Amino acid sequence: MSLFRKPQPLAVLVVRDAPDVVAALRSALEAAPDAERPGLERALALAEESAGRPDGELRGRWVRQRLAAAGHQGPADSVEAIKILRQAEPGLTLLQAVTYAKEAAAAEA
Repeated sequence: MSLFRKPQPLAVLVVRDAPDVVAALRSALEAAPDAERPGLERALALAEESAGRPDGELRGRWVRQRLAAAGHQGPADSVEAIKILRQAEPGLTLLQAVTYAKEAAAAEA
């Protein structure tokens, strides 16, 4: 093991298609009849809210989903949770799993 190795990139990529969804909803809202407008306005508000969430929050949600699927109910940043996360996603390094677990725990606080 080298002290000078390159840091590993984050393994969980956050895909953000929310801006495209927001644009499509705005376009649909402009041409919508009155009966459809309330539903489209609500959908647009939800999409805009989702688009504003930081990547760490989305990765935290991803971690909580993986832990829930494994039946873990304790803190997201516990040693047990990190072990479960690495077993569920074998490509994660220890540093990545710890980073993601801390993001999940911070989002819960």
